[in-house]
Amino acid sequence: MLFPKKLRQDEGNVESALVLIPLLILFMISVELIVATNLRNSDFALAQADASRRAISGEVRASDQVIELDSPDSFAHMKVLVSHRKHSLPQLVPGLMSLIGGHAVVEVNGVAVMETLN
Repeated sequence: MLFPKKLRQDEGNVESALVLIPLLILFMISVELIVATNLRNSDFALAQADASRRAISGEVRASDQVIELDSPDSFAHMKVLVSHRKHSLPQLVPGLMSLIGGHAVVEVNGVAVMETLN
């Protein structure tokens, strides 16, 4: 008689455990999305700052791209520096990226107008 009474006291524990596992996975996925968004925004700010600094100083790296914009007007010759930045993301949920079929990499570009030295 003691055993069935003990089972009735534990009602709801199995259901809460079954709900807790998917809820934890959903929480980890949302945290991974937040981390990825914040890392992308900070990488974008760093790439833009790096492009601006190098456009002012005239330093061009091999990974950079310089685009020359010419116009029929003689005063409208401009150069635009495009810098690239690539960063891998931490994986908080193991196997999530392989399940989605993507890569855990953030790739951003920074763009700045190069200063002409006279």
